[in-house]
Amino acid sequence: MPANLTLDSLKTAFDAGEIDTVLVVFPDMQGRLMGKRFHAGFFLDGGHKETHCCNYLLALDMEMNTVPGYRSAGWDQGYGDYVMRPDLSTLRRLPWLPGTAMVICDLLDHHTHDEVAVSPRAILKRQITRARDMGFEPMMATELEFYLFDNSYESLRGGIAGLVPSSGYNEDYHIFQTTREEDVMRAVRNHLYGAGIPIESTKGEADAGQIEVNYRYSDALDTADNHTIIKQGVKEIAWSRGKSVTFMAKYDTAKAGSAAHVHQSLFRGGQSAFHDPEGDHGMSAAMKHFLAGQLAGADQMMVFLAPYVNSYKRFCAGLFAPTKAVWSCDNRTAAFRVCGEGTGGVRVECRIPGADANPYLACAALLAAGLDGIERKLELGPEMRGDLYQAQDVREVPKTLREAAERLKTSDLYRRAFGDDVVDHYHHAAEWEIAETDRVVTDHDLRRLLERA
Repeated sequence: MPANLTLDSLKTAFDAGEIDTVLVVFPDMQGRLMGKRFHAGFFLDGGHKETHCCNYLLALDMEMNTVPGYRSAGWDQGYGDYVMRPDLSTLRRLPWLPGTAMVICDLLDHHTHDEVAVSPRAILKRQITRARDMGFEPMMATELEFYLFDNSYESLRGGIAGLVPSSGYNEDYHIFQTTREEDVMRAVRNHLYGAGIPIESTKGEADAGQIEVNYRYSDALDTADNHTIIKQGVKEIAWSRGKSVTFMAKYDTAKAGSAAHVHQSLFRGGQSAFHDPEGDHGMSAAMKHFLAGQLAGADQMMVFLAPYVNSYKRFCAGLFAPTKAVWSCDNRTAAFRVCGEGTGGVRVECRIPGADANPYLACAALLAAGLDGIERKLELGPEMRGDLYQAQDVREVPKTLREAAERLKTSDLYRRAFGDDVVDHYHHAAEWEIAETDRVVTDHDLRRLLERA
């Protein structure tokens, strides 16, 4: 697999006429990549040190509306600048865009040059530092699901009726159905691999046109960076072939939702700190405390795992999205699934996040709760078994963004871990999403009420 670029290798590629453009980007609140396209010559001549962007980019909604009420940026402050500082360890080629490289930036305050507290990448980095101060290296991986459609994005701008999935029926592990998608998916695998992302596989998922992409686990920050680049790459590669994709958690009431399951473990000295061959299911005391912490904080972290009103439409019985905040071994009906039990690969899979989640925020929220469990030595309750959709008298996953936002607002866990400014910022984002959904007339309203009301 090609290594990431250095400034020297970028200069060599530039001099050879192979690269002329550098995307200088950062992840926003929604997990999208925002930034600028630099001429490679300018980037090499000094642009790699820093550039600037408007600070409203961490105070917008999905439609790029300037949302009132944020303390970090607003009209009353004049919408000033953030500094974008490239993390040169992320510099890489993008094989699907001719002559193009990309680098991910950290956002800094324009005056103090401190990292912006509400920046998703900074939030995750602080939790990684916390873990390292405790002697752990957090390792994570995500399984990213999406739907592929034969429609182009351009054809859908006049209306989204008539979406045509890329296959005709449920294609979970189905080789013939996924062969029909190879024009896009072979390019996805090869181009992402060429961008330095260790792609392992793609497969059909649990409905027509639904696909999952898997890549090798890594340290938590690299995992979030890779996840974000994969989403960008999948969209651009599909678009280039006249197709479209969606990472919505639930694009159709009757269809399976799209998840971004997060696998997690802590390492110490290059070895898993989660594995104890003498422990129950091969779990160490640290792993049990970590999992207990995530269970204790499950209801408080939901805004970071399921950020939109639509996200909660995925949590329904029988479609492999969890409804109960419980743990179980190798059981896909639990919110927290212990995988690899009894082996050195034992880990926690959180099945709550949807494909619409910002990976930096999801990984940070999970890590913060797990570390809190270790610090407080929380005891892990008994394993739940069987069909946990039917379990009674157990904690449930919040059913709405409104409920999740209230849990975050009053969360002592996240106010301690992230700080009041971060919690208030993302609580405000959730409140805006709720208000906008409450305000807008939907096709569902029209179908139900136009004639009958």
